Amino acid sequence: MKNHLAQLLTDAVHGLQAGGGLPADLDINIQIERTRDRAHGDFASNLAMTLAKAARAKPRDIAEKIVAALPASAHVSKVEIAGPGFINFHLSPAAYHSVLNDILAQGTRYGRSDLGAGRSIQVEFVSANPTGPLHVGHGRGAAYGAAVSDLLEAVGYRVHREYYVNDAGRQMDILATSVYLRYLDLCGEKFDFPSNGYKGDYVWDIAATLHRKHGDALREPAAVVFHAVPADAGKGTEGGGDKEEHIDALIARARELLGAERYREVFDLGLNVILDDIRRDLAEFGVEYTEWFSERSLTENGTVARTIERLQASGHVYEKDGALWFRSTDYGDEKDRVVARDNGQTTYFASDIAYHMHKLERGYSRIIDVWGADHHGYVPRVKAALAAIGEDPAKLDVLLVQFAILYRGGEKAQMSTRSGEFVTLRELRHEVGKDACRFFYVMRKCEQHMDFDLDLAKSQSNENPVYYIQYAHARVMSVLRQMAEKGLQWDQAEGTTHLQRLTESHETDLMVSLARYPEVIEAAAINHEPHQIAHFLRELANDFHTYYNAHQFLVEDSAVRNARLNLIQATRQVLANGLGLLGVSAPDSM
Repeated sequence: MKNHLAQLLTDAVHGLQAGGGLPADLDINIQIERTRDRAHGDFASNLAMTLAKAARAKPRDIAEKIVAALPASAHVSKVEIAGPGFINFHLSPAAYHSVLNDILAQGTRYGRSDLGAGRSIQVEFVSANPTGPLHVGHGRGAAYGAAVSDLLEAVGYRVHREYYVNDAGRQMDILATSVYLRYLDLCGEKFDFPSNGYKGDYVWDIAATLHRKHGDALREPAAVVFHAVPADAGKGTEGGGDKEEHIDALIARARELLGAERYREVFDLGLNVILDDIRRDLAEFGVEYTEWFSERSLTENGTVARTIERLQASGHVYEKDGALWFRSTDYGDEKDRVVARDNGQTTYFASDIAYHMHKLERGYSRIIDVWGADHHGYVPRVKAALAAIGEDPAKLDVLLVQFAILYRGGEKAQMSTRSGEFVTLRELRHEVGKDACRFFYVMRKCEQHMDFDLDLAKSQSNENPVYYIQYAHARVMSVLRQMAEKGLQWDQAEGTTHLQRLTESHETDLMVSLARYPEVIEAAAINHEPHQIAHFLRELANDFHTYYNAHQFLVEDSAVRNARLNLIQATRQVLANGLGLLGVSAPDSM
């Protein structure tokens, strides 16, 4: 409807320009917004005020000319000029009737557009280190990233969904070493497990797989494994040791004792078991990816080395104490950052720069990263590195997501992967269901803190928003079942012919809400705000429930009956479309 009104205004201005009523060189920027109060019309435009300066005329005088030149439209019943020159449009009932016809004709396509015109966008989200199962904190990033991707696709973008697999680096070495130490436990060796190791039950499971394959063949005495290893934090020396030095020394010892081939086997076993678990978790959560991109590949194919060469060529890298440093302070960072250590090993930051360079080289018009809010300080650093190698940092958008905090029985659940004390996404999904998880995770802006109310998510009440919305969809389907039981049939054509019989205020409110849906989709996609869809669906469900409670649908008068069936079928379709964009099902019964 906004596009229709914009075209009317465009035609009016062009007609005035052709007739000399307005200058021919005006820059026309048409903005149309819904009015806050429908008593002042359905839509308003400030076009006259934006043209006033260039046209050297009062806004209200320009508005009068535009209104007089507007082409006739069956969708507009009245046009008024308000205040300093706002042009207010009152829509006719026919305008809303056409919306119902559009919904029923377009079905699942209703609300979608070609705003993105096929431009390509890469969205990278979740990308949790494969060092343990996904927990409830990761779930929010998964639900949000998937919804943003689906919204962008709904408005015409070609979306490449990507998971960046951190299959290299120190955290994976800590996991591999943790697996090996648990393997030694299973062999009967006795020792204190490192405080900085991964302690979850899943590490025991991976170690058991290793033990089933090799028996005690990889066993080394604990005294050999821990010989000359610096003390762990709080252990072995007065005042305690250093947990980072302790685990790093154990990593080196595991490499030495196992040898390169066996160490890689342990490393890859841990990686693949956990990564397969993550893939399965996300698939069951309704989240699918176009590509799982390997961090390791960036080193193996020379991309990291090529990135550092580009940084050096730009003059933003220098050598100090045998290491290579990126001069990030040139871009406002608090200190310079190492990209290659004195032993020649490149850093995670170097891999990250290389990954983003690789994304841009693949030709995406925009790249979007969905990161945890704890990465806030990392954003300008990555953008600075892109600028240093000659790429446009404006092509990168980083959306920061606050972790959700789960409350069960009034107590906050711990979510530390290293300690093994966490609630997994799978456990949450099994307890409250995928639909509640997906919906609750996107109810707020991504940067807002979120307390996940477990009791509310499981409740079958009007206070539970996902239940309330799904119940509206199920209620429409129950009407259709009742219709069949009474031997009646829905005659859509008759309903279309008699849409003018929909005169009740509840019917008008429902049609106005349905007409808003495409605008909400566009706004939610542009602003990366799936919570707008969640709120819209709650309001639409409320309009429907109010209508359902106030009126009968299967009345004797077939004209009214079929018109109302057209309306509630259109409502059902929009509810299903919106829920689908959030990864939530639209059940036929509840």
